[in-house]
Amino acid sequence: MQAWVNGQPADSIAVADRGLAYGDGLFETIKVRDGAAALLERHLARLSQGCQRLSLSCDMQLLRHELHAYMQQLGDGVCKLIVTRGSGQRGYALPDPCVPQRILQASPLPRWPSAYAQDGIQLFSCQLRLSEQPLLAGLKHLNRLEQVLARAEWSDPTYAEGLLLDAQQRIVDCVFSNIFIVQQQRLFTPTVHRAGVAGVMRAELFARATAAGIAVVEQDITLAQLERADEVFTCNSVYGIWPVRSYAQLSWSVGPVTRRLQTLIKDLVDE
Repeated sequence: MQAWVNGQPADSIAVADRGLAYGDGLFETIKVRDGAAALLERHLARLSQGCQRLSLSCDMQLLRHELHAYMQQLGDGVCKLIVTRGSGQRGYALPDPCVPQRILQASPLPRWPSAYAQDGIQLFSCQLRLSEQPLLAGLKHLNRLEQVLARAEWSDPTYAEGLLLDAQQRIVDCVFSNIFIVQQQRLFTPTVHRAGVAGVMRAELFARATAAGIAVVEQDITLAQLERADEVFTCNSVYGIWPVRSYAQLSWSVGPVTRRLQTLIKDLVDE
């Protein structure tokens, strides 16, 4: 399916676009089934928050209308929504006027091995350390070079994901997922106020786990705490939940809390 730019079919953007020059923009990766996205409101809320933090004006009502029309045509797949600040002259100063660009792209739903969700995955130990920037932390901004470099560290298909730490050796998240650990029937997940992405599936798990009576704690998590975990799993909005069975010299079984959470989000994940 052809991409749309500002609501119209297109296959290019201006070479002066600041999204290309500076990564000046935001994006959302949205899973689409039967023309709809179950977590759409969480995606749009995060995008709106990002726009406010970047002082990037975007007509959310118009964007919602375009997105709905695009997803209806897509049917099933992954829709990548990109909002850039638009074109500008050379230099970092914000353009005046600022004319944001809305880009929609489609790709097929990825087909991961069913064993990832059933039996669990192995995590690669990434050497890259995430930098701290509270103003950008949590956002899906367009500068993903840290994730690009981290993902380039391994080619062995044994590893489905890679664990990312910051310079203080605190666990932050994974290359394209968030991470949770289970200790004594409680969920713990790293804070993302310094670095990392506040995933929409992460937020959904907060809500559904809490409603089901499972305590959720967001805090700094160290490798020492990971060693003491009873269960570990990763999550994102496209694949749902993958149990983690090993990381470096550590190993875990797929536990009952992880299985219960997989059941709680079954409506969001393909059979």
